[in-house]
Amino acid sequence: MRKYRFVQVDVFTNRPFGGNQLAVFPEAEGIADTEMQAIAREMNFSETTFVLPPTDPDHDARVRIFTPGQELPMAGHPTVGTGFVLGAERGRADPGV
Repeated sequence: MRKYRFVQVDVFTNRPFGGNQLAVFPEAEGIADTEMQAIAREMNFSETTFVLPPTDPDHDARVRIFTPGQELPMAGHPTVGTGFVLGAERGRADPGV
């Protein structure tokens, strides 16, 4: 059985269980497209993000965003929340903010 770590965050709030919930898979390499969709459906949050290695060497990461029903090309709160998680994990942000 493969295991993938995820982080659940509440975006646009300063308290737990407020704001917009988001699941972030910061190391999603190896998860197939169909699995990403199934995971998003299972999480049942408005969006779930999967962080992959960048395809452009000038970027730090590539992020895919899924709702329970489809992949999105872009969305606000998942982008902000994923950036927060990556910044905190990579020492580029204060996770207590």
